[in-house]
Amino acid sequence: MNFKVIGLDIGGANTKLASSDGTLVELHYLPLWKNTRLPEVLREIAQKLQPEKVAVVMTGELADCFENKKQGIRFIKEAVDSAFGSSKVSYMNNMGRFQTGTDGLRDLAAANWAASARLVGAEIGDCIFVDVGSTTSDIIPIISGEHKAGLTDFERLMRSELIYAGTLRTNLAALLEKVNVKQGWCRTASELFATTADAYLLLGNIDESMYTCETADGAGRSKTDAMRRIARLVCADLSEIREEEIYGIAGQVKEKQVSTLAEALSEVAERNGLKRVVAAGLGEFLIKEATEKLGLECISVSGHWGEEISKVFPAYAAARLLDA
Repeated sequence: MNFKVIGLDIGGANTKLASSDGTLVELHYLPLWKNTRLPEVLREIAQKLQPEKVAVVMTGELADCFENKKQGIRFIKEAVDSAFGSSKVSYMNNMGRFQTGTDGLRDLAAANWAASARLVGAEIGDCIFVDVGSTTSDIIPIISGEHKAGLTDFERLMRSELIYAGTLRTNLAALLEKVNVKQGWCRTASELFATTADAYLLLGNIDESMYTCETADGAGRSKTDAMRRIARLVCADLSEIREEEIYGIAGQVKEKQVSTLAEALSEVAERNGLKRVVAAGLGEFLIKEATEKLGLECISVSGHWGEEISKVFPAYAAARLLDA
């Protein structure tokens, strides 16, 4: 196989790949903090695909195996450059521009959303680009083809342009301090007992093949496994809490995530005078519900570019922009 231009989005947990023509999409679960196989997998990809050009965006520099972001960026750059050859690789910064050399190294941190915003701005126009992935939710205002978001994750958290919650990996205890069960309101256990993937598996928003992260207890990905994990959120097991109550907790997870997303969307929309949303990522279903609550127009990236591309949109956007 020979794909001329590919894009890579290297996150702390997942590395996503897409070709510029959209015919190739891959997702690799490669947690950087756990004896990562990132360098080896990148070499395997380079040998298999032999691309002429590689566009790279990253968020993995924040992983807590690194002392600071610069160390993380250097690790990722060395892994990519070693695998593909530095002459073939272009890195995109937080302004959505490709840069060369080591100048402005920190500008490469958490820049995957900037690639998406630049492509969406060029092809769709003024809007709020929202990407709900496995771990985080980006809420990016775009005006006249340029994003108007903060340039770091810290800034974007301050401006409601980043919510650190996603469709798969978010600890349910981080979302819900209490849940409503048959006996009344119950406080949740602040342990990593269950994640959003368990809730959305039960609710039918994802299936087992889309449950690509590790489970909280290292067990399986069946609905029974997910129910067992969610029961632990209230320090119970399946003999103490009914199935309908567990499904009720899953519904409360979704309700909370939609309301949090809607709150942030409303703030960003009002601040920037925007009424149109472009929805991407595994959590498109959450974005659609949030926009319905607010009465905003919603354009689906799945409908515009395809469902598989939506899941790896920053990688696809980076490849498209490099191939332009």
